[in-house]
Amino acid sequence: MKNFVLVSTLVLSVAFGMHAQDISKHAIGLRLGDNDGFGAEVSYQLGLTDNNRLELDLGWRDSKNFDAIKIAGLYQWVFNLDRGFNWYVGPGGGIGFWSVKDDRFINDNGDSGSFFFLAGNIGLEYNFEFPLLLSLDFRPEIGFGDFNDGLDFDIGVGVRYQF
Repeated sequence: MKNFVLVSTLVLSVAFGMHAQDISKHAIGLRLGDNDGFGAEVSYQLGLTDNNRLELDLGWRDSKNFDAIKIAGLYQWVFNLDRGFNWYVGPGGGIGFWSVKDDRFINDNGDSGSFFFLAGNIGLEYNFEFPLLLSLDFRPEIGFGDFNDGLDFDIGVGVRYQF
């Protein structure tokens, strides 16, 4: 009897404590961070289920010396902390392309190239009552290629409109 009461109490506690995440089907905005010299990224999130989503980011750099573009895709599991506060974690990766404009910066690798990378992502977010989502995340990346080779750590702040 004691085991039945204990198990029943535990099951009811978990059932009442769990509730669906408040993930929007769509969110679009900016992710501002270091991003290995790319700076701001246009960011889109697609809610797949109640607690999973896909994030796609597009970063570009157009400077006097070189141009580059970087596309990242991340799969995220989202967990509720407290009313509107969530934390998320997930794997991802991407690809990038670069080209040199100034001949002084051309090296043994030529004047253009590509790279790919593997990434992880962990962060916190706040979902407001109105359609605004603010986030702070940490994204380590392991790059393979001439432009982005080795381990890089990126911290970013996201501002997204949810719809």
